[in-house]
Amino acid sequence: MVWPIRSTISSLLCSKVPIVGSYVYDSWWGLSFSGPNNSITRPWSKFMDSVKTDRIRAAASLPWLKEKLPEDPINCVRLSRENKGPEEGNMAETDGYHNLFVLMKQRFMSFKNKKYIKESKHFQALAEAQYPKFMVIACADSRVCPSNILGFQPGEAFTIRNIANLVPGMKSGPSECNAALEFAVTTLKVENILVIGHSSCAGIETLMNMPEDVESRNFVHKWVANGKLAKLRTKDATGHLSFDQQCRFCEKESINQSLLNLLSYPWIEDRVSRELLSLHGGYYNFFNCSFEKWTLDFKHCNVQEEGSSYFVKEQEFWC
Repeated sequence: MVWPIRSTISSLLCSKVPIVGSYVYDSWWGLSFSGPNNSITRPWSKFMDSVKTDRIRAAASLPWLKEKLPEDPINCVRLSRENKGPEEGNMAETDGYHNLFVLMKQRFMSFKNKKYIKESKHFQALAEAQYPKFMVIACADSRVCPSNILGFQPGEAFTIRNIANLVPGMKSGPSECNAALEFAVTTLKVENILVIGHSSCAGIETLMNMPEDVESRNFVHKWVANGKLAKLRTKDATGHLSFDQQCRFCEKESINQSLLNLLSYPWIEDRVSRELLSLHGGYYNFFNCSFEKWTLDFKHCNVQEEGSSYFVKEQEFWC
């Protein structure tokens, strides 16, 4: 009679405590059964105290878990309305911390089975060394993934992402950005550096909103200050326009300022002057899914501490 009783009570508990159903279930099975008639050795009141404790601990450890778990008994990931495959599921539509990693695991296994195994020779070669053609500097914004937008495959682009896709000048001192640049240019010998900006950039908006000549302990403010020359150019050229229009202008102007800042590094300027390295700008507009691409015209650029000028060439608009 122990088995039916155990099953009935377990079902009851799981149905009454949906927030941590699996935890209650585990707590029940963790109880010991002994005695000549296989009766429950712990009084019911103590058992319920244990369940209550488990519930509180579980809820405290998973504060972001929604009140209602997915109805599927094995807590599978809730897929989109179109019943897409697991690798195409949207994290925004996924319930619960645990299910986010279920979805991530499914995506990884899909990558492994559909790509890694089919192209095993390519990935084994990548395990030995990398020879990327591109160094990509993109914004950390979650909506702007260079590999997703431009189709970069593993081994094709050495990438760094930061707030507002900025490149500080050499005199600004060491940073993650210029450390990655040094490795990409001097060790990997990349042939192209592509700086990618995008529409509605919060980093550029922060830059444009910052008061002039005010020291801040805010890390974001200190970082976006690397774009102050682009901000000054923007104010000079678009002072008569709305703030939103000024931000859109600065999103592209900061890209060109970053391209000029790249030339402040001798080992970059040297390779560009010998035509071993090209510097490119890119701008992704996710409102209409368009992409602008251009190349810095090194021969016509005037790189100075203040008042530097630039020219671009090979402009293209993809839409």
